[in-house]
Amino acid sequence: MSAAVALREDFNADDLRRLAKASRDAGQSRRLLALAEIYEGGSRTDAARIGVVGLQTVRDWVLAFNAAGPAGLINRKAPGNPAKLSDAQRQALAQIVESGPDPDRHGVVRWRLKDLAAWIYASFGVSLDESTVGRTVKQLGFRKLSARPRHHEQDPAALAAFKKNLPAEVRAIRARLPAGAAIEVWWSDEARVGQKNTLPRRWARRGSRPSAPKDQRTAHAYIFGAICPEKGKGAGLIMPRCDTAAMNEHLREISCSVEEGAHAVLILDGAGWHVAHDLVVPANITLLPLPACAPELNPVENVWQFLRDNWLGDRVFSSYEDIVEQCCQVWNRFIDQPWKIMSIGLRDWAYQL
Repeated sequence: MSAAVALREDFNADDLRRLAKASRDAGQSRRLLALAEIYEGGSRTDAARIGVVGLQTVRDWVLAFNAAGPAGLINRKAPGNPAKLSDAQRQALAQIVESGPDPDRHGVVRWRLKDLAAWIYASFGVSLDESTVGRTVKQLGFRKLSARPRHHEQDPAALAAFKKNLPAEVRAIRARLPAGAAIEVWWSDEARVGQKNTLPRRWARRGSRPSAPKDQRTAHAYIFGAICPEKGKGAGLIMPRCDTAAMNEHLREISCSVEEGAHAVLILDGAGWHVAHDLVVPANITLLPLPACAPELNPVENVWQFLRDNWLGDRVFSSYEDIVEQCCQVWNRFIDQPWKIMSIGLRDWAYQL
């Protein structure tokens, strides 16, 4: 039998017991207490009894402790097999995931794991199954997310200019008002709600495909909605159609919701009924148009998404009257929660006034 390996001399039993008490690793504490027994003159058999292991394991602990000190007694994850992809290959994978596929060259409009596995094999000659590709892509910082819609004719420069210039536009409107007049920034939009309703996502067991009733009838109404996020208030009407007459009614409703003595800057898109020659704009409202093809600048679009996902979607409406009643209830429920209007509608770039 080989001679027992001596413990290093820069520690003693009290040191190891103190380290064991402070350690957050149960395995390390157990090993430190076992080796402390040896420092006090106990036998290797006594140390094995305290550590609940065999003599060979105690020898391994002594070697690890002598080599790396207390840190050598912490469990470490097994290294496993070496990665099949090099760092350069992983970076190339990250770049192609980031840029997305070219439909003409790759034959798909979005990457699936099997497509990425095929690309890796074609590019590097490395065969990976889909689960390994999925883990690799996640390690590179990617997740499968829903894309945010963007109009295909949108001008990014126009969006940036609108955000940058909005505070100056509001200040210019304020300069034309009587001294001391307060400004309220409002946003307006319309949403169609009908019997062909949306089916929001829902929790379900993996691998299942939940079903929900889907009406094919065509009765519908429109919510004319406006919010003032800074004040946490809103104004809305349910109308049978989108036209100038309906918009005039909506403007009167907003006008009544503006605080006395204040002036509303109403930001809205360029729909025909927003710019009609016979549109009647109340004296306490100034219309400010959004850039063309830029719905994501309008927080009311997020209001519609919230209402559909939480209160309006997944319903079967029995009639037009039922649509109107449900829309009224939902809109009133929404504006009764000013904190919800603020959380959905506030945009930092819109209030640097």
